[in-house]
Order: sequence, then C-alpha cells, then structure tokens
Amino acid sequence: MGYKVAVVGATGNVGREMLNILAERAFPADEVVALASRRSLGTEVSYGDKTLKTKDLALYDFSDTDICLMSAGGDVAREWAPKIGAQGCVVIDNSSAWRYDQDVPLIVPEVNADAIAGFSKRNIIANPNCSTAQLVVALKPLHDLWGIRRVVVATYQSVSGAGKEAMDELFTQTRAVFVTDPVEAKKFPKRIAFNVIPHIDVFMEDGTTKEEWKMMVETKKILDPKIKLTATCVRVPVFVGHSEAVNIEFERPVTAEEARDVLRSAPGCLVIDKHEPGGYITPYEAAGEDATYISRIREDATVENGLSLWIVADNLRKGAALNAIQIAESLINRKLIAARKRAA
Repeated sequence: MGYKVAVVGATGNVGREMLNILAERAFPADEVVALASRRSLGTEVSYGDKTLKTKDLALYDFSDTDICLMSAGGDVAREWAPKIGAQGCVVIDNSSAWRYDQDVPLIVPEVNADAIAGFSKRNIIANPNCSTAQLVVALKPLHDLWGIRRVVVATYQSVSGAGKEAMDELFTQTRAVFVTDPVEAKKFPKRIAFNVIPHIDVFMEDGTTKEEWKMMVETKKILDPKIKLTATCVRVPVFVGHSEAVNIEFERPVTAEEARDVLRSAPGCLVIDKHEPGGYITPYEAAGEDATYISRIREDATVENGLSLWIVADNLRKGAALNAIQIAESLINRKLIAARKRAA
C-alpha cells in the first residue's frame, strides 16, 4: 500500500516544485493532495500528467494522511504543524519556524540522516535554509576527514528564494531598464535589476542579517556545534540558483587534490573543476538539477590548512523541495513510518 501525501502551499514556487519532484522520482504515493489557503481554493496545479485542484488547508482532515510537505511560511507552520502532527501525520516543514527547536530534527539526508529518528517527539522535521543545505552537503565529507575549524562564506542568492513576487520584480525592473520606464522597488529595499543587494531577511542587533545568522546556527546544528562560521548573504539578479564562495580552515593539512577526490565520491556532490574558461558551474547550468555542484577547489596560502571552493545549487530543488522529499524517502527507507490504513 502506498502513502498519502499532502503538499501545503502547493501554489507557491516551492510547492509546485515539490509536486514536480514527487512525480519525477516516482514517490510511492497512492494519493497526493494539494492544499493552500482559502484564497487559492480551486487553483489548478500539475502533478506529473495529472492536474490537481487545491483544497482548503483549514478544512482538511489529516487523520488518514501519512506525510505533509509544508511550504507555506513560518506563521502557517507554527500554527498548523503541531495540529497536523497530533493527527499522526509527519510534517516536513520548509520554513524557519521549527529549525531551532531542540525536539525537531533539522535534516539534510546526505549529511545527518541518522538524526531523522528524533522526529517522533513532535512528528515534525525541519528543512534547513536553502543556502545552508547546499553548503553542508559540500562541507560534510571534508569535515569527516580533516575537521573544519572555521568557514567564511559569501552567498550570491537568486531572487526565487524570496518567492514569486521577487521573480516578477526582477523581470519587471529589467524590462523597465530596457524601455526606459521608471524602475520601482517593492519587494526588495533597493532595485535588483543589474544590481546586488547585501541584505537578506531582517537586520539583527549586531548588524548581521537573519539569513546570515541562520547559516551559522543551522550549520552548527546539522554538522558540528564547534564549527565557527561567518556569512555575508547577497541577493543577485538571477532567477534560480544560489552560489557561494566558501573559504574553509581545517584542523589538519589537506590539499586541493585530496579534497577534489573526496568530493567526487561524496553523496549529492558533483565536481566540475577544470582550470580553464568555463570549467566551472554557474547557477544557469545548475537550474533544474539535483546535485550540489563544486568548482574552483584551491588551496589558500594565507591561512594554515585552508581551502577555497565555489558551490552552486538550484535553491528551489536541493535548497527546498528536493531536500524535503529526500527526507520523506529516508523515513520510508529506514522504516520509520508505514502507510496508514484508509477507508475503502
């Protein structure tokens, strides 16, 4: 018997990607239900060769649903995840609402799949921030062998990480520049077309943005609390795909060639690293792909045991939808959940 899966936030960028990936990976679901807010009731979304009409989250009964993939924002997750979990349905939440709760595992399956067993405390599993997910996939195999002391990362994050309105704003502003119309900034604090904005999420008291804080706290929770990390998160005029320039200081000596060899065989990683024009990955090539791409692997002579890397991934997939579905697959493969019996 297959599983019954509900996708909350099915009309958003990530929700639609979740439905696409469920179909692509032939997830063992007998039934998939698309849920959204009342204002999106009846909106049609694609699931493989089927078309689903969204149902109202507030009226849906989760008592016979096995897995809920949630991508509807923090406020919705805080209100609904405990209610859904209490009905015996496992919630895999894409927002930041539950990431820092000690009773909720924060999971990237290639990195810390063993921690998934802790879901039973609340029936909730958290998906990390998109920029964290791709980072830790690359850091994990290196940390296992050489021990990471400190990470310095600068991100180049696409507008899709801020939702459909942000993508529309980049398109509208770009067109306005070409036809010499006024350029209006609504979603972002400054214009994003032909510009970069070193500001993602709200500012905190010490001048760090919350996006930067998330990367630090989540890397510690997923990988190792002893790792020191500092980040500068930047929004760039790219529709899909986050890039990261990463500098790592290790406890033990490591060469670029050793790191390259290890990353080539690491789960979820794909090394594209030729020392020639175009011998690296950009977000354009990564869009629509599942891998975390690693390029520009080189030794850093300015610090003892240092390496620099370039990491790129599709933020809607590995950074959100794909990771959530990989978590669901891990639950099934590890026999941590079983499909519930449903009325005929």
